[in-house]
Amino acid sequence: MVHIDSFQRVTGRKADLWLVKTVGLLLVAIGGGLILAGGRGFVPGLVFIAMSSAAALLIIELVYVLKRVIGPIYLADALVELGFLIWWAAYLM
Repeated sequence: MVHIDSFQRVTGRKADLWLVKTVGLLLVAIGGGLILAGGRGFVPGLVFIAMSSAAALLIIELVYVLKRVIGPIYLADALVELGFLIWWAAYLM
């Protein structure tokens, strides 16, 4: 939403910019909710949202990089998502 041209220079051209913007805004909403709720303690439903959204992004990025639908730059985000999953798993233990 901030600068779609920069995003596309890094990740490659996108046919459906509305979908890119929709996913971006949904991720901002999820992240914002996690940040706001983090100060009050994490309840099971919130942890589920955090972990399942990180896992979903990780899986989608790995599958579609391997299928060569999206560029390898997405593996950088997959590593970030893996880091979040590891952090959450440690938090639960």
